Amino acid sequence: MTIGMIVLLAAAILIYLGAAQRVLDRLRLTDRAALLFVGALLVGGFLPDIPLSDNVLINIGGGIVPIGLAVYLIVRAGTAKEKIRAIVATLVTAAVVYAAMKIMPLEPTYNFFLDPIYLFAIIAGVVGYLAGRSRRSAFIAGSMGLLLTDIFSRIEIMIRGGSGRMVIGGAGVFDSIVIGGILALLLAEIIGETRERVQGGPSMDRPENLRRGLSDEEFAEELDREDGEGKEGDGYEE
Repeated sequence: MTIGMIVLLAAAILIYLGAAQRVLDRLRLTDRAALLFVGALLVGGFLPDIPLSDNVLINIGGGIVPIGLAVYLIVRAGTAKEKIRAIVATLVTAAVVYAAMKIMPLEPTYNFFLDPIYLFAIIAGVVGYLAGRSRRSAFIAGSMGLLLTDIFSRIEIMIRGGSGRMVIGGAGVFDSIVIGGILALLLAEIIGETRERVQGGPSMDRPENLRRGLSDEEFAEELDREDGEGKEGDGYEE
């Protein structure tokens, strides 16, 4: 079993036990939807790849399902600003990882303490958080940035006249997509929570979004949701 699948199984257990509820709320995902996506990622990795052309295929678990999840999260984003930020953060992450791939070797060597596949996942997770900031944007950037990098690499190989079968989102890319996305999400969650604790907890002298450990986009979305719930309670129609 690969590291990516182990991480997904751990995430599924946390979701099932309700320990990930706060994070899922920020992502606007229900427990059931989250478990469905995790299950699709796991099962999709074992299904036959789907051909896109004569020698280019896409892996279901490492390509199609992550794209579907990213689109779902972008559509569910509360503000246009966050949607744009998620897309821009994804492009920035892809560019940084692609540049790192040009500097570091792609094959594991004894000169590195970590397999480059996982090193790129860590880079994507960190850059995804820094560029995305909100939980949702960070997760999208961390995972989709790596998938875009894989697509860029396949296109480069084709332009150079490379032959042989190429699978987008296959093999180690699946692991890196999972790790990159979850790492970016964890950084957004941990740093958002830490900001509040370092500042001494809630204080009426601070903006409310900082008191609640939320990014500006998440705070705006939370207000919209609370306002919608208030209208529902007062008998208004959505």
